[in-house]
Amino acid sequence: MKITIITVAYNSAGTIADTLASVAAQTHADIEHIVVDGGSTDGTQAVVNARGSAVSRFVSERDAGIYDAMNKGLAMATGDWVGFLNADDAFAHTHTVAAIAKAAASDADVIYGDLLYVGEESGRTVRYWRAGRFQPRRLRLGWMPPHPTLYVRRSLMKTVGGFDTTLRIAADYEYMLRLLTRPSVRVRYLPQVLVRMRTGGASNRSARAVFVKSSEDLTALRRHRVGGWFSLACKNLRKLSQFVRRPAPAAQLPTPHSD
Repeated sequence: MKITIITVAYNSAGTIADTLASVAAQTHADIEHIVVDGGSTDGTQAVVNARGSAVSRFVSERDAGIYDAMNKGLAMATGDWVGFLNADDAFAHTHTVAAIAKAAASDADVIYGDLLYVGEESGRTVRYWRAGRFQPRRLRLGWMPPHPTLYVRRSLMKTVGGFDTTLRIAADYEYMLRLLTRPSVRVRYLPQVLVRMRTGGASNRSARAVFVKSSEDLTALRRHRVGGWFSLACKNLRKLSQFVRRPAPAAQLPTPHSD
Protein backbone atom coordinates (compact mmCIF):
# COMPACT_ATOMS: atom_id res chain seq x y z
CA MET A 1 0.00 0.00 0.00
CA LYS A 2 1.46 3.32 -1.08
CA ILE A 3 1.34 6.16 1.46
CA THR A 4 1.91 9.69 0.15
CA ILE A 5 3.50 12.14 2.58
CA ILE A 6 3.46 15.80 1.57
CA THR A 7 5.91 18.24 3.12
CA VAL A 8 5.26 21.94 2.61
CA ALA A 9 8.22 24.23 3.24
CA TYR A 10 9.22 27.88 3.13
CA ASN A 11 12.56 29.11 4.47
CA SER A 12 12.88 25.89 6.44
CA ALA A 13 16.61 25.23 6.06
CA GLY A 14 17.04 24.95 9.84
CA THR A 15 14.45 22.20 10.35
CA ILE A 16 13.69 20.34 7.14
CA ALA A 17 16.68 17.97 7.44
CA ASP A 18 15.03 16.38 10.48
CA THR A 19 11.80 15.98 8.53
CA LEU A 20 13.55 14.39 5.55
CA ALA A 21 15.50 12.00 7.79
CA SER A 22 12.34 11.10 9.68
CA VAL A 23 10.58 10.02 6.47
CA ALA A 24 13.65 8.23 5.09
CA ALA A 25 13.96 6.18 8.30
CA GLN A 26 10.43 4.76 8.11
CA THR A 27 10.19 0.98 7.98
CA HIS A 28 7.21 1.00 5.60
CA ALA A 29 8.56 0.30 2.13
CA ASP A 30 6.04 2.01 -0.16
CA ILE A 31 6.23 5.74 0.57
CA GLU A 32 5.85 8.62 -1.86
CA HIS A 33 7.42 11.73 -0.31
CA ILE A 34 6.50 14.99 -2.05
CA VAL A 35 8.18 18.23 -1.00
CA VAL A 36 6.60 21.52 -2.08
CA ASP A 37 8.76 24.59 -1.39
CA GLY A 38 7.44 28.11 -1.78
CA GLY A 39 10.59 29.50 -3.38
CA SER A 40 12.70 29.75 -0.23
CA THR A 41 15.65 32.12 -0.06
CA ASP A 42 17.49 30.57 2.92
CA GLY A 43 18.97 27.47 1.29
CA THR A 44 16.05 25.11 1.86
CA GLN A 45 16.41 23.81 -1.69
CA ALA A 46 20.07 22.96 -1.10
CA VAL A 47 19.18 20.98 2.03
CA VAL A 48 16.53 19.02 0.14
CA ASN A 49 18.90 18.34 -2.75
CA ALA A 50 21.60 17.16 -0.33
CA ARG A 51 19.45 15.25 2.15
CA GLY A 52 16.39 14.26 0.15
CA SER A 53 17.46 10.89 -1.23
CA ALA A 54 14.05 9.48 -0.30
CA VAL A 55 12.10 12.36 -1.85
CA SER A 56 9.98 11.23 -4.79
CA ARG A 57 9.19 14.69 -6.13
CA PHE A 58 10.49 18.15 -5.26
CA VAL A 59 8.97 21.39 -6.49
CA SER A 60 10.26 24.85 -5.57
CA GLU A 61 8.31 27.85 -6.83
CA ARG A 62 6.35 30.80 -5.54
CA ASP A 63 2.89 30.05 -4.23
CA ALA A 64 -0.09 31.87 -2.75
CA GLY A 65 0.44 30.60 0.79
CA ILE A 66 0.63 27.34 2.72
CA TYR A 67 -2.75 26.01 1.62
CA ASP A 68 -1.99 26.70 -2.03
CA ALA A 69 1.22 24.70 -1.55
CA MET A 70 -0.72 21.90 0.13
CA ASN A 71 -3.14 21.78 -2.79
CA LYS A 72 -0.19 21.49 -5.17
CA GLY A 73 1.00 18.50 -3.18
CA LEU A 74 -2.44 16.90 -3.28
CA ALA A 75 -2.55 17.31 -7.06
CA MET A 76 0.75 15.42 -7.38
CA ALA A 77 -0.10 12.61 -4.95
CA THR A 78 -0.48 9.10 -6.34
CA GLY A 79 -0.63 7.08 -3.10
CA ASP A 80 -3.58 5.12 -1.79
CA TRP A 81 -3.53 7.29 1.32
CA VAL A 82 -2.32 10.87 1.77
CA GLY A 83 -1.13 12.91 4.75
CA PHE A 84 1.09 15.87 5.59
CA LEU A 85 4.36 16.19 7.51
CA ASN A 86 5.45 19.80 7.47
CA ALA A 87 9.01 21.02 7.37
CA ASP A 88 9.37 21.58 11.12
CA ASP A 89 7.76 18.26 12.16
CA ALA A 90 8.94 14.66 12.43
CA PHE A 91 7.40 11.26 12.93
CA ALA A 92 7.46 10.01 16.52
CA HIS A 93 9.19 6.76 15.62
CA THR A 94 10.47 4.79 12.65
CA HIS A 95 7.40 2.55 12.36
CA THR A 96 4.79 5.34 12.37
CA VAL A 97 3.93 4.98 8.67
CA ALA A 98 3.83 1.19 9.04
CA ALA A 99 1.24 1.62 11.80
CA ILE A 100 -0.77 3.96 9.56
CA ALA A 101 -0.58 1.50 6.65
CA LYS A 102 -1.74 -1.36 8.87
CA ALA A 103 -4.74 0.69 10.00
CA ALA A 104 -5.39 1.72 6.39
CA ALA A 105 -5.84 -1.93 5.43
CA SER A 106 -9.12 -1.84 7.36
CA ASP A 107 -12.33 -0.29 6.03
CA ALA A 108 -11.45 3.20 7.31
CA ASP A 109 -11.56 6.37 5.20
CA VAL A 110 -9.77 8.63 7.68
CA ILE A 111 -7.03 7.76 10.19
CA TYR A 112 -5.52 9.98 12.88
CA GLY A 113 -3.53 9.70 16.10
CA ASP A 114 -1.97 11.74 18.89
CA LEU A 115 0.48 14.64 18.66
CA LEU A 116 3.32 16.04 20.75
CA TYR A 117 4.21 19.74 20.65
CA VAL A 118 7.90 20.22 21.38
CA GLY A 119 9.91 23.39 22.05
CA GLU A 120 11.55 24.93 18.99
CA GLU A 121 14.98 24.97 20.62
CA SER A 122 14.80 22.54 23.54
CA GLY A 123 12.88 19.72 21.87
CA ARG A 124 11.12 19.12 25.19
CA THR A 125 7.44 18.24 25.27
CA VAL A 126 5.29 21.34 25.74
CA ARG A 127 1.83 19.94 25.00
CA TYR A 128 0.41 16.47 24.54
CA TRP A 129 -2.63 16.29 22.28
CA ARG A 130 -4.36 13.00 23.05
CA ALA A 131 -7.10 13.12 20.46
CA GLY A 132 -9.39 10.32 21.63
CA ARG A 133 -11.98 8.50 19.59
CA PHE A 134 -14.12 10.25 17.00
CA GLN A 135 -17.81 10.73 17.66
CA PRO A 136 -19.78 13.12 15.41
CA ARG A 137 -21.42 14.85 18.38
CA ARG A 138 -18.00 15.83 19.72
CA LEU A 139 -17.49 18.19 16.78
CA ARG A 140 -20.13 20.48 18.29
CA LEU A 141 -18.08 20.51 21.50
CA GLY A 142 -15.00 21.80 19.69
CA TRP A 143 -13.29 18.46 19.17
CA MET A 144 -10.96 17.97 16.23
CA PRO A 145 -8.14 15.56 15.37
CA PRO A 146 -4.57 16.87 15.06
CA HIS A 147 -4.18 17.68 11.38
CA PRO A 148 -0.47 16.67 11.22
CA THR A 149 -1.53 13.12 12.15
CA LEU A 150 -4.43 12.91 9.69
CA TYR A 151 -4.31 10.45 6.78
CA VAL A 152 -7.11 10.19 4.23
CA ARG A 153 -7.94 7.65 1.58
CA ARG A 154 -7.04 9.40 -1.69
CA SER A 155 -10.26 8.37 -3.41
CA LEU A 156 -12.20 10.23 -0.70
CA MET A 157 -9.82 13.17 -0.84
CA LYS A 158 -10.47 13.55 -4.57
CA THR A 159 -14.21 13.62 -3.86
CA VAL A 160 -13.97 16.15 -1.03
CA GLY A 161 -11.58 18.49 -2.83
CA GLY A 162 -8.62 20.52 -1.61
CA PHE A 163 -8.06 23.25 0.94
CA ASP A 164 -10.06 26.48 0.78
CA THR A 165 -7.37 29.07 0.03
CA THR A 166 -9.67 31.96 0.96
CA LEU A 167 -8.97 30.93 4.56
CA ARG A 168 -5.47 31.98 5.58
CA ILE A 169 -5.01 30.08 8.86
CA ALA A 170 -7.90 27.69 9.49
CA ALA A 171 -8.29 25.96 6.11
CA ASP A 172 -7.03 22.72 7.67
CA TYR A 173 -9.82 22.87 10.28
CA GLU A 174 -12.43 23.59 7.62
CA TYR A 175 -11.07 20.71 5.56
CA MET A 176 -11.34 18.29 8.49
CA LEU A 177 -14.89 19.38 9.23
CA ARG A 178 -15.71 18.82 5.54
CA LEU A 179 -14.38 15.28 5.85
CA LEU A 180 -15.83 14.38 9.22
CA THR A 181 -19.33 15.67 8.55
CA ARG A 182 -19.74 13.51 5.46
CA PRO A 183 -22.47 10.89 5.88
CA SER A 184 -21.13 7.42 6.69
CA VAL A 185 -17.47 8.50 6.79
CA ARG A 186 -15.41 5.75 8.41
CA VAL A 187 -12.89 7.09 10.91
CA ARG A 188 -10.22 5.20 12.84
CA TYR A 189 -8.21 6.48 15.80
CA LEU A 190 -4.69 5.18 16.48
CA PRO A 191 -4.10 5.69 20.23
CA GLN A 192 -0.41 6.52 19.92
CA VAL A 193 1.74 9.57 19.25
CA LEU A 194 2.37 9.77 15.51
CA VAL A 195 4.05 13.16 15.08
CA ARG A 196 6.30 15.53 17.02
CA MET A 197 5.50 19.11 16.03
CA ARG A 198 7.62 22.15 16.85
CA THR A 199 5.80 25.03 18.50
CA GLY A 200 5.58 28.46 16.87
CA GLY A 201 2.97 27.89 14.16
CA ALA A 202 1.27 30.62 12.16
CA SER A 203 -1.96 30.46 14.16
CA ASN A 204 -0.47 31.79 17.40
CA ARG A 205 2.36 34.08 16.37
CA SER A 206 0.48 37.28 17.22
CA ALA A 207 -2.77 38.57 18.66
CA ARG A 208 -3.93 39.35 15.13
CA ALA A 209 -3.22 35.78 14.02
CA VAL A 210 -5.24 34.44 16.96
CA PHE A 211 -8.13 36.75 16.03
CA VAL A 212 -8.03 35.73 12.36
CA LYS A 213 -7.90 32.04 13.25
CA SER A 214 -10.87 32.35 15.62
CA SER A 215 -12.85 34.19 12.97
CA GLU A 216 -12.05 31.55 10.37
CA ASP A 217 -12.79 28.72 12.80
CA LEU A 218 -16.24 30.25 13.37
CA THR A 219 -16.76 30.46 9.61
CA ALA A 220 -15.88 26.77 9.25
CA LEU A 221 -18.19 25.73 12.10
CA ARG A 222 -21.13 27.62 10.62
CA ARG A 223 -20.42 26.52 7.05
CA HIS A 224 -20.73 22.88 8.03
CA ARG A 225 -23.56 23.48 10.52
CA VAL A 226 -21.54 22.10 13.39
CA GLY A 227 -21.98 24.98 15.80
CA GLY A 228 -21.19 28.62 16.56
CA TRP A 229 -19.71 30.65 19.39
CA PHE A 230 -20.24 27.90 21.97
CA SER A 231 -18.38 25.36 19.82
CA LEU A 232 -15.58 27.86 19.23
CA ALA A 233 -15.21 28.49 22.97
CA CYS A 234 -15.13 24.74 23.64
CA LYS A 235 -12.51 24.28 20.93
CA ASN A 236 -10.20 26.83 22.54
CA LEU A 237 -10.76 25.54 26.08
CA ARG A 238 -9.85 22.01 24.99
CA LYS A 239 -6.26 23.13 24.52
CA LEU A 240 -5.79 23.71 28.25
CA SER A 241 -5.76 20.00 29.07
CA GLN A 242 -2.95 19.46 26.56
CA PHE A 243 -0.55 21.29 28.85
CA VAL A 244 -1.14 18.97 31.80
CA ARG A 245 -1.44 15.58 30.13
CA ARG A 246 1.66 13.44 29.99
CA PRO A 247 2.62 11.17 27.08
CA ALA A 248 4.11 7.71 27.30
CA PRO A 249 7.66 7.44 28.70
CA ALA A 250 10.36 9.01 26.53
CA ALA A 251 11.82 5.61 25.74
CA GLN A 252 8.72 4.85 23.71
CA LEU A 253 8.86 8.11 21.82
CA PRO A 254 12.21 8.48 20.03
CA THR A 255 13.32 11.98 19.14
CA PRO A 256 13.34 13.17 15.51
CA HIS A 257 16.34 12.15 13.42
CA SER A 258 19.11 14.69 13.07
CA ASP A 259 22.86 14.86 12.58
